[in-house]
Amino acid sequence: MLRIAVAQFNATVGDLTGNVERIIQCAAEAKARGAQVLLTPELALCGYPPEDLLLRPDFYRACNRALDDLAARVGDIALVVGHPEEHLGERYNAATVIENGQKKAVYRKISLPNYEVFDEERYFQPGSEACVVTLGGVRCGINICADIWEPGAAELTRQAGAELLLVLNASPCHLEKHQQRLQVLGERIDATGLPAIYCNMVGGQDELVFDGGSFALDAQKRCCMRLPQFAEALGLVDFAAGKLSSTDLADGLSIEAEAYQALVLGVRDYVGKSGFKGAIIGLSGGIDSALTLCVAVDALGADKVRAVMMPSPYTAQMSLDDSREMIRVLGVQYDEIAIAPAMATYAAMLDPLFAGLPADTTEENIQARIRGNILMALSNKTGALVLTTGNKSEMAVGYCTLYGDMAGGFAVIKDVYKTLVYRLARYRNSLCEGDPVIPENIIVRPPSAELKPDQTDQDSLPPYEELDAIVRAYMEEDRSPREIIAAGLPEAAVRRVVRLLRIAEYKRRQAPIGVRITPRGFGKDWRYPVTNRYVDEF
Repeated sequence: MLRIAVAQFNATVGDLTGNVERIIQCAAEAKARGAQVLLTPELALCGYPPEDLLLRPDFYRACNRALDDLAARVGDIALVVGHPEEHLGERYNAATVIENGQKKAVYRKISLPNYEVFDEERYFQPGSEACVVTLGGVRCGINICADIWEPGAAELTRQAGAELLLVLNASPCHLEKHQQRLQVLGERIDATGLPAIYCNMVGGQDELVFDGGSFALDAQKRCCMRLPQFAEALGLVDFAAGKLSSTDLADGLSIEAEAYQALVLGVRDYVGKSGFKGAIIGLSGGIDSALTLCVAVDALGADKVRAVMMPSPYTAQMSLDDSREMIRVLGVQYDEIAIAPAMATYAAMLDPLFAGLPADTTEENIQARIRGNILMALSNKTGALVLTTGNKSEMAVGYCTLYGDMAGGFAVIKDVYKTLVYRLARYRNSLCEGDPVIPENIIVRPPSAELKPDQTDQDSLPPYEELDAIVRAYMEEDRSPREIIAAGLPEAAVRRVVRLLRIAEYKRRQAPIGVRITPRGFGKDWRYPVTNRYVDEF
């Protein structure tokens, strides 16, 4: 029997020393639990994705030293370690098998993804050869992530004599992606007849969140091991007589739980790995800032979060009362700073320049920018990071203010549609043992920016159910306006939303990064020109 330990751990990009120590810790635990092999995620040595660090020759030299250090310090268990490699003048996404302190074999990733958030062809050359190494008497074939998403590499490994596939992965999450992983690995098992163990990274890296959820499928495609999502874990899988077995079988998550845990992990790792002292959030009494505050507290702890309410003459008493109730339940530091004096000062300063011109969104935007200035001043003084509160629906159509509510360092719900915001608020309240953390008023009242009397979002936007469906079809699915209208959405709303989406690109290009939880977010995988005269097909 061969016992394989699956090290689902949180690597930090560029922290070679820390990642080596973490692998050594995993190896010690795996040995203590009787494992003969430790499988790590893709590029576990340096973290994923290293991006343009991979263009630096010194980075490869540092990685090679770290790999040598790891090999010298781990014995009595074989390691399969993902790392970048420079070999004969070419650069590869590689995995090295280390046994008894020696580098026994090297596999170089054959399929390099160059879509969605991936651009590995920018950095690496594809490998061309299978890697099959005998560990504990079992012929183990090595594949890396995209190798199993399309035919070729796994079949080559089977032809080279493998009995078992060990797959290193850094697969970022989007909602329900685990089902896709099961499907594509199942397709490789259909093609090869080989059982497979899929080790995935966990943790946040800028806008990406890796959800773990490592698993193993036997030759009949039955899932015999599954590790939890969004948490570090060390799983054990036994291979004997051609069969896999394990006692590790974590439960799956609902869509709401998956989305919420992704946001929490993304915030925790961005703030923590970047060295910020905490987070600052501007509360409005609305559902977006309420959800953002909950995520921040769950990610960082109440002692690391500061909420600031900045009422204007248009702020409803209900907004103040609901914000104070959230603070009572959560116990974070809280300040109220009225912005009416600043509004009056701005009005006096600009009155000579605006003489004879009617009030419009200019005055509304000034309010948002006053608030942005206050939050950034607090950030500068305290070293805490401002978390912005705009959702994906708003970002799509530009219903946000540059240098106002967009001011900050990390956009927590940037990839969360407004309709999902409401579901996540209900989900978070369902976790409460006592009073709900988000007051019911916040959830049921009509959403409003409260920048003028009796304002609601629907003064400027279609109903969010329509808006979100149009944005999803146009932005995530690349469907033309003609196709969206044919699918049953109102033509007037489609024309309006598509127009707003296109003209808001200059705003989004200046927005902070934020957690990606959908198949396509406004980040690494959205690259539209700001200056653009293309006319959509209607």
